[in-house]
Amino acid sequence: MQQTDELTRVKARIKALTEKTVSNGCTEAEALAAAEMAGRLLERYALSMEEIDIRAARCVQVEVPLAGRQRRPIDGCVPAIARFCDCKVWLTREEDRPRYIFFGFEEDTAMASYLYAVIARGMQNELTRFRGAHPALRATALRQASISYQQGMASRIAERLETLHAEREAGVAAQRSTGSALIVVKHRVVEDAFKETSVRLVSARRAGLRANGAYRQGYAAGDRISLNRPVRGAGQGVLE
Repeated sequence: MQQTDELTRVKARIKALTEKTVSNGCTEAEALAAAEMAGRLLERYALSMEEIDIRAARCVQVEVPLAGRQRRPIDGCVPAIARFCDCKVWLTREEDRPRYIFFGFEEDTAMASYLYAVIARGMQNELTRFRGAHPALRATALRQASISYQQGMASRIAERLETLHAEREAGVAAQRSTGSALIVVKHRVVEDAFKETSVRLVSARRAGLRANGAYRQGYAAGDRISLNRPVRGAGQGVLE
C-alpha cells in the first residue's frame, strides 16, 4: 500500500510539473526551475513502480505540433529527450500537420513533451542573447551563425540528456535489488505496445553541422539550459 501511495503522489507531481509552463502563467524562471525536477521525478517514478504496475500501464501517444516543414536545430536533441523519458518518438506530417509524437507510458510522454517545450524556449532565449551580442552579423551571415549556434546547443543538450538517463537507470538499479530487471520489463512493455501500432521508424538524416565559432559558443550555451536536479535556494521550491 505504501508503494502504491508513493506512486500516486509521484504521478500527481509529474502532472503538476508539466503544467508549470510559461503559457499557463508561470514566469520563465519558474518554468525552468520546474524543469530541473524532471530527472528526480522520473527516478522516483521508476523507484515507486512494481512489476505489476509496469505490466498494467497503458502506453499513449502525445503530439507536439511544429511550425513549418523545415528542419529545426532542436531536432538534434529530440531522440535524446525520448530516451531520457523512456519513450519512442517519430515525426509525422499527416494531414499536412507536422508534429512529433512521443509514445510510452502516460507520465513519461507528458514529461517528454514538457521537456521539449522547456528546451525549445531555452534555446530561443539563448539565441536571442547570441544575436544581441553580435550586432554586426546581418542577412546570410546572421542566419548561418544562428543555425550553427542552435546546432551546438542541441548537441550539448543531447549529450547531457544521455548522461542523465544513464545515471538515472544506474541509480534505480543501485537503490533496489530488482531495479535492473524492472527497467528491462518497462522497456519490453513499451516495445511490445509499439509493435501493435502501424508505425515503422526510420532514422532521420542528420543535418550537416557547422562546427565553427558560433557552434562552439552554442555548445557552451547548452550547459545553461536547465535540466539537472534542483539546487535549493530562493524561488526553487517548485512542487515541494
